[in-house]
Amino acid sequence: MSETVLFAGCGDLGMRAARRALARGHEVWALRRNPPGDAGGDASDGSGGGMGSSGQAGGPGIRWLRGDLSDPVTLAALPRHIDRLAYLPAPGGRSEDLYRSVFIDGLRHVLARVDAGRLRRLVFVSSSAVYGEHGGDWVDEDTPEAPQGFNGRILLEAERWLAAQGLPAVRLRLAGLYGPGRLQLIERLRAGAARAPRHPPHWANRMHIDDAAAAVDHLLHLPDALPVYLGCDDTPLPLHALYAHLARLVGAPEPAEGPAPGGVGSKRLRNARLRASGLELAWPDARAGYAALLGDRAT
Repeated sequence: MSETVLFAGCGDLGMRAARRALARGHEVWALRRNPPGDAGGDASDGSGGGMGSSGQAGGPGIRWLRGDLSDPVTLAALPRHIDRLAYLPAPGGRSEDLYRSVFIDGLRHVLARVDAGRLRRLVFVSSSAVYGEHGGDWVDEDTPEAPQGFNGRILLEAERWLAAQGLPAVRLRLAGLYGPGRLQLIERLRAGAARAPRHPPHWANRMHIDDAAAAVDHLLHLPDALPVYLGCDDTPLPLHALYAHLARLVGAPEPAEGPAPGGVGSKRLRNARLRASGLELAWPDARAGYAALLGDRAT
């Protein structure tokens, strides 16, 4: 049955998930500050709330809305008749004020505009940053949260506020995403600028962006979903081992010893709950996923 789905904060991840919703036959709306084709045509009329049915870069059929999550005035054109909502913005920078305006204020603004009583599912895309440091131990949905940085703290605050609203909401805590257009790490390796600790190792967790989009779509429609899921692949890796593997793929020097990334924490994420819910991963190991990306870019 066709339903109405809204992707709020619809960047790269949102567009990939939106195309999956279109394939299900849904009416799909997508909100972002600058929709594809914003300079003219169908995607937006540039007036702070225009819509269109073209979709363009996001795919034919997406109905774009132009608006700023932090400014409720620009959200006046949001349709109220939303059945399923994915909230997945990407802040325009790394500041506490930006995170708060997008993940806390923006979420409240969107829920104030839609008919919350009609919602059958809301997926809030969060981050594994809410867990903080665990010394390389395994982490799952039952592990106590202990964020190190402001990003994790604000995301956890938003999660807890949402959980108190009595809505059919699911929080998806994603690992670091990679995929087309997300190869800054490769450039750092080629430039000899990447560093990683070896003793003790820093454990890294990744997820291909297409698998993350599949997870968003899956949880938007999963009957009897649980409140929280970890989004990651099957293969946590010591950061130095991942970097060394990628360096070999591109003919770069093996990275030197260096400090761990700040504010992330070393941990091994367990995706058993998401897997048990029925999600199949196209890329269960980032080493193969990166190899495929690099091969595609070379052709």
